[in-house]
Amino acid sequence: MFDVQKIRKDFPILQHEVQGKPLVYVDSAASTQKPQAVIDSISELYSKHYANIHRGVYYLSQKSTALYESSRETVKNFINARDAKEIVFVRGTTEGVNLVASSFLEPLLEVDDEILISEMEHHSNIIPWQLLAERKGAKLRIIPLLENGDLDLAKLPELLTSKTMIVAVTQMSNSLGTINDIATIIEQAHDKDIPVLIDGAQSIAHMPIDVQELDCDFFVFSGHKIYGPSGIGALYAKAEILESMVPYQGGGDMILNVSFEKTEYNEIPYKFEAGTPNISGAIGMAVALDYVSEIGISNIDRYEQDLLSYAVEQFGQIEGLRFIGTAALKGSIISFVLDGIHPHDVGTIMDMEGVSVRTGHHCTQPVMEFYNIPATTRISLAFYNTKAEIDQIAASIKKVKELMG
Repeated sequence: MFDVQKIRKDFPILQHEVQGKPLVYVDSAASTQKPQAVIDSISELYSKHYANIHRGVYYLSQKSTALYESSRETVKNFINARDAKEIVFVRGTTEGVNLVASSFLEPLLEVDDEILISEMEHHSNIIPWQLLAERKGAKLRIIPLLENGDLDLAKLPELLTSKTMIVAVTQMSNSLGTINDIATIIEQAHDKDIPVLIDGAQSIAHMPIDVQELDCDFFVFSGHKIYGPSGIGALYAKAEILESMVPYQGGGDMILNVSFEKTEYNEIPYKFEAGTPNISGAIGMAVALDYVSEIGISNIDRYEQDLLSYAVEQFGQIEGLRFIGTAALKGSIISFVLDGIHPHDVGTIMDMEGVSVRTGHHCTQPVMEFYNIPATTRISLAFYNTKAEIDQIAASIKKVKELMG
């Protein structure tokens, strides 16, 4: 059985009050809270095992190195990559996208080539491609949105042209909750030998990920989105692609030999990990992935879908509330607007009731423009949330209407 009360005890922050009220944290799409196991792993590293990695012959360095590299193996297993060398540690999804744009695509891109993204992308999966297109004289093309928050994949065949050099799309929208038909996108792109990058920042915590089954060329995610520390994430790329790519940054640990005449680069994945890495972050992220695996990502998915259904039912009864994004296949994210009330006011009053929600454009300004709204209030549920909390959220929304009506 899925014991949410037992799970909640693993998260110290959930035992605290905010504004004198029990904390109801529903901003997990921005960043998840951390279980005690993750907190302890970081504390234990710095208390007992810490040293710089890969370089020292002494015990502490060897211990830290072993923990760091076993974390890479944990990531590999979690997303079912073929080999740990296909896992590059990065600061997060954003750096992963930038790395692919700079190291993979930039050397290949020519004037009038095309980069295909979607209208629902997070800014982090828009701006790196936009900057690259501007540098190289290439074009950014867009898979359009439909009114319900799905992508208009009927347009995909005409958007995939002989000029398309990469497709970069999110698996799950951070502002709408839409789960995209990634398999179809990858299949149609690969039919034309076009590589595909999947932004897994949102999907990683909510559904099983199998990069071999997906057959994506790149997959990126952030540790802090899946109950791990901030400042760490992973880029998966097929080994043969990584081998062909130029280094993203230069420095220590990404080299084999250095002279003033020529530098010989390290093997993958180390070729892309210049400088002292976020050792504690990688170890903490691996502990978070193990924690999720122990509960079972499929169990989490089922529980969150039940929560989502209950929340939609409860919030749908509130007069003047309009959902933004009603795709049939959604993750546990609800965006809404209240008639005549700005989302920032909604969020401020809900916070006074102890409810932590996100308001704004959620780094998806093109989505807001599509719906002709400035912002939404977003409730993003995780497996530590409860139906009782959803009732509290509904009560706090009604409080907003009373105060602002």
